[in-house]
Amino acid sequence: MTQSELDRQVNLLNTILYHTESWHNFCAAHEILDINRRKIIHKPHLMQGILQEREMKGFVFVNNLN
Repeated sequence: MTQSELDRQVNLLNTILYHTESWHNFCAAHEILDINRRKIIHKPHLMQGILQEREMKGFVFVNNLN
């Protein structure tokens, strides 16, 4: 495979993965278990806020639903 063919394949993969690796799809496939507050969080905006924190609290888990 030449370098130009490899670059083309990488660009096509990036195009496909850009849409599949979105926050919406991530939040549809995961949930957050907050043992401290005894809650299961499904709402995307709450999940984003928790996951973007610099330091996560203890007993907060990301669970894959697949």
